[in-house]
Amino acid sequence: MTATPIRPRSMGTHLTRLDGHEKVTGVAAYAVEHALDLPERPLHAWLVTSTIARGTVERVDASDALAHPGVVQVLDHTSARRLAKPDDAELAVLQDDAIGFRGQIVAVVLAETSEAAREGARLVRVHQTPAAAPAEVVLDDGEAYAPEVANAGHEPDTTDGDVDAALAGAAVVVDATYTTPHEFNSPMEPHAVTAVWDGEHLSMWDSTQSVHGVASVIGRALGLERGKTRVRAPYVGGGFGSKGLPHAPEMAAALAAFAADGRPVQLAVTRQQMFSLTGYRTQTVSRFRLGAEPDGRLLALSHDALSQTSRYKEFVEQTATSARTMYAADARATTHRVVPLDVAVPAWMRAPGEMPGMFAQEVAMDELAVACGVDPIQLRLRNEPDVDPDTGNLFNNRRLLECLERGAARFGWAERDPEPGVRLDGDWRVGTGVASASYPALFMPGNTTRIQALGEGRYAVSIGAVDIGTGARTVLTQIAADALGVEPGRIELSLGDTELPKATVAGGSAGTSSWGTSIVLAAQQLRADHGDDPDAGVETTATSEGYPDMENLALHSFGAVFAETRVHRWTGEVRVPRMLGVYSVGRVINPTTARSQFLGGLVMGLSGALFEEGYRDPRFGHVVTQDLATYHVASHADVGDLQVEWLDEEDTAATPMGSRGIGEIGIVGTAAAIANATFHATGTRVRDLPLTADHFLT
Repeated sequence: MTATPIRPRSMGTHLTRLDGHEKVTGVAAYAVEHALDLPERPLHAWLVTSTIARGTVERVDASDALAHPGVVQVLDHTSARRLAKPDDAELAVLQDDAIGFRGQIVAVVLAETSEAAREGARLVRVHQTPAAAPAEVVLDDGEAYAPEVANAGHEPDTTDGDVDAALAGAAVVVDATYTTPHEFNSPMEPHAVTAVWDGEHLSMWDSTQSVHGVASVIGRALGLERGKTRVRAPYVGGGFGSKGLPHAPEMAAALAAFAADGRPVQLAVTRQQMFSLTGYRTQTVSRFRLGAEPDGRLLALSHDALSQTSRYKEFVEQTATSARTMYAADARATTHRVVPLDVAVPAWMRAPGEMPGMFAQEVAMDELAVACGVDPIQLRLRNEPDVDPDTGNLFNNRRLLECLERGAARFGWAERDPEPGVRLDGDWRVGTGVASASYPALFMPGNTTRIQALGEGRYAVSIGAVDIGTGARTVLTQIAADALGVEPGRIELSLGDTELPKATVAGGSAGTSSWGTSIVLAAQQLRADHGDDPDAGVETTATSEGYPDMENLALHSFGAVFAETRVHRWTGEVRVPRMLGVYSVGRVINPTTARSQFLGGLVMGLSGALFEEGYRDPRFGHVVTQDLATYHVASHADVGDLQVEWLDEEDTAATPMGSRGIGEIGIVGTAAAIANATFHATGTRVRDLPLTADHFLT
């Protein structure tokens, strides 16, 4: 059975967040808070990490730690449970004496209180021997290689036409390099887990974006039979992608639970440890080349992306993929190369690939507009493709031009000074900039929903999806209500537990699309089999395997971001008093939660544009800026007037709800719009993030 489009009744309305009361009153329990409800008093775990970038653990001396009051046990590679071969090298915690990066877990202290665990960790003496050869921790292209397709998510390289020949014949050429730094996820709830082993079953309350993913990977690595690992995540305090895959701390907590004689173990990763143990966005270097006619029409487009990975485990930032589909050019080429370093493992961070890749592309397009003497919006209009340049498929609802035109009218683009560096307001240079945004409409098959009729028009809807704070609990209730033809108050939705039907990860802006399609399919199956008002106790389970037209159409969301910047003429300080984002994302299911998602993306993009920069010490391989005092993120005072709007539309080629994902597009293009605005304000072109004051002191 194929899910068919459903008529909106609740979808599109401002339904108040269903979990709002629990969150603002403190009733919502997060990962380590569940230990308080268990019969046994929990042990507190604290991680001890390596202080060299590569080498060997010779010995872990825990004698002083064990003598400290409250410390119960110290696990290391000689005493931790042996794992079956894990699918993921990152999860081989405490399995041998090898050190692959600074900050790797080398011991776990268990104690009666958090304070005792922390002090015990300080007292552990780890004897380490550095490797004979120096560790490599600085990005250069000496060992760069083409990554595995499975890890890149796409073919690493693409070629269509002769780019070099087209560039040679172009009247106008832009050839520049753009960089983005290490960036780190910093959700409000750090990575945390409560774990308990009862001799047969492992139970975990985890701050994760995928309960089924954690149960599968952790259980398999531990050699447990299927069904012996239960993972729950009823509330999660943010993730941004960092909680999309299980990381080493989850395995450390599981190993500690096996050693705890049936007592629960709670582990909260410190803010500092998150900078090495929970993933981050790798720094990127992008060489972008554009060749065009004098009027700006593209003849050639080339994006060569370089990033780092960890020698411990390959991860690839998909930096050049957006260049494959955004603009029309007869000759196009993209390449990805990665350099293996002796550093912590990178991972997903909001819009992985698209965020740094579109920064490079959209600043390059602004440079081309300046070189051709063409308005930046007009340049994009002239390079609008008829079909997807990458696949040749027709676009469905590619409304980028409408986003640009509507945004320009609302932002006052017509009043923009044609030349950069001419508008001065006191000691502030003022400018405006624009950038396009895009994100693919992803769909993850294999989601299963169970719906049971409760009688009197009420239904229990169950799916193991996770709401990481995005509002999934609310929008899935609205989808279920419309699919079943009832009011949202008649839906009892259960989420976030591996005892519920299987669901894919909350990531890739695909959660609502993938889970919602499964819910619609189950609702339509129930009504087809049992009528519009089934008897109490009747239930149906349905699994979504795909949605019909995704193979034949190019499905993407698009947007346009406008920014005004003020750059102080004497200090170089950059401020962003206003931004506007206009988006085409299909039907917006809940305007309240959607607006929050878009605003959050804009703020995160602003933060990356102006502040975020992780610095790794080139001598020792650790991140120096490993707290929120030295790794700067945008605060309330940095955020000016933010406005978002979206086109009124539905896209039933993407989902039966007519929606596409919205979680990540808000961050895409934002940094480029701000960078382009600073050029317009000052005449100084900055190609490296963040846009710190020193760039403008010329």
